[in-house]
Amino acid sequence: MIDQQSSNKRRKADHPNGSESTNDDSLITSTDPSHPANYISSLCRQFYTHGWVTGTGGGLSIRHENHVYLAPSGVQKELMKPEDMFVMDFESGEYLRRPKALKPSACTPLFLAAFTKRGATCCIHTHSQWAVLVTLICEAGFQNQPDGPSKGCFAIREIEQIKGISRGGVGSQVILEGGRKAGNLGYFDTMKIPIIENTAHEEDLKDTLQKAIEEWPETCAVLVRRHGLYVWGKDVAQAKTQCESLDYLFQLAVEMHKMGLKWV
Repeated sequence: MIDQQSSNKRRKADHPNGSESTNDDSLITSTDPSHPANYISSLCRQFYTHGWVTGTGGGLSIRHENHVYLAPSGVQKELMKPEDMFVMDFESGEYLRRPKALKPSACTPLFLAAFTKRGATCCIHTHSQWAVLVTLICEAGFQNQPDGPSKGCFAIREIEQIKGISRGGVGSQVILEGGRKAGNLGYFDTMKIPIIENTAHEEDLKDTLQKAIEEWPETCAVLVRRHGLYVWGKDVAQAKTQCESLDYLFQLAVEMHKMGLKWV
């Protein structure tokens, strides 16, 4: 567990002023396409084509052992290169690699919340239009019904793609820490994703996102109203497939709503 001193160091690491830049290229140099620095760059190019990281929005982080790899802030994600990556020591919260003239991702505290609260090793943040739209539909109360969506929750059931969503996003035991079940949701399960309110600054979402993770032990994602989605997984493959599955379900839900069909 990360102690208060480590948390303080991490908060300091989130602000580049007064910190020296370091460019330890050994941390990001590899011919292996699955190396985190290469993987983040290639995935961001893919996500750009989906409309998830347009206008420098969105982000992605991968934790490999004690190293956390982070895409920088304010960079066109489709043009990102491995040398643009920030690398943080997971335990101390200190940056081991800080590219000159680039800023750490404002999403960093939220990525770290998924890593510490869920044991995830990959967290994706998208600005998907479909994610934003379902939060607006829920806010307006158009789909409210017993055991269904509400202003603070997106819910859908009896759609095959729900099977692509895990309970909690990580783990392989029958019952995991916090009381959540292992395995994926079934066709007849109701998938629920909590919705938190947006803030003026991304890092200010940290407390409400952490609270949502704690209060919804089976969720693998959190929606941010009028903003986007955070989704995580035990590895990159799981985080990516769950992000794809959720975006499919969000788009389907919007189209169902247009047709007057209920989600649950």
